[in-house]
Amino acid sequence: MAYSLKEAAKKPERFTGGHRMCAGCGAPVVVRHILRALKPEDHAVIGCATGCLEVSTFIYPYTAWKDSFIHNAFENSAATVSGAEAAYRAMKRKGKIRGETKFIAFGGDGGTYDIGLQSLSGAMERGHNMLYVCYDNGAYMNTGVQRSSATPKYTDTTTSPAGKKIPGKQQWRKDLTEIMVNHSIPYVAQTAAVGNMKDLYEKAEKALYTDGPTFMNVLAPCPRGWRYNTPDLMDINKLAVETCFWPLYEVEEGRYRINYKPRNKLPVAEFLKPQGRFKHLFKPGNEYMVEEIQQEVDRKWDRLLRLAGEV
Repeated sequence: MAYSLKEAAKKPERFTGGHRMCAGCGAPVVVRHILRALKPEDHAVIGCATGCLEVSTFIYPYTAWKDSFIHNAFENSAATVSGAEAAYRAMKRKGKIRGETKFIAFGGDGGTYDIGLQSLSGAMERGHNMLYVCYDNGAYMNTGVQRSSATPKYTDTTTSPAGKKIPGKQQWRKDLTEIMVNHSIPYVAQTAAVGNMKDLYEKAEKALYTDGPTFMNVLAPCPRGWRYNTPDLMDINKLAVETCFWPLYEVEEGRYRINYKPRNKLPVAEFLKPQGRFKHLFKPGNEYMVEEIQQEVDRKWDRLLRLAGEV
């Protein structure tokens, strides 16, 4: 079904206002729009790993979630939701449940790339009919902006501080989207919180209504950890896409499709400059770091073009 902003806006809210997420955070935008892709008549069971999203939206006795919600530990969002999905299938076979229920797990990059990778991999390999969504803000933001394996190289964090001896994190970020593609699951998508709501909504709808395990990796900037001005959330996301730092693509039954190709691909410096976590990259003598990041972005973009048959 073609995306219509007007029709999507008419759907009931499943994630309410009044939560305590920071102004300018990408995560609630991700959640709100993904849940809008559900059919109004369908019920959802949602699991959320410990992190910013959980602690700010489910403060007993209050909740921002209108569907069934399960808070679980940092490492087991996928395991918890896969267990609920298995119980649902068993009860439906026995005629104890009617209607359709969708199963969705949310986790930040700390609870997905790192601590929760084992349970995520297991749930995907077992073939549970569920969607796992990683809202990727590139660090352990909830506990003080510590580096994760999703943190870009040369990022200044509290556990990879940029100083005279070591200029930030020394490793390239893990490519979790490609790791999930190699689980041979039916659908994997990479998208962003804002800037292209049509892309986010259509991928969510496809992921939710594809049989079997599906995965979405969604860039969700954090004003506190990335150190950008609060109103610049949309601009930061657009720059990530326009520089090809964060390409928008999907892999359906093993077939790659690039959803957006910048008409004039911007240099990655345009994405890095507005963020305080990268300010040291623009000091005299550090030009090599920006050049190194640009080379890696170009290499991965060229690889993606080849995988999609675009070259």
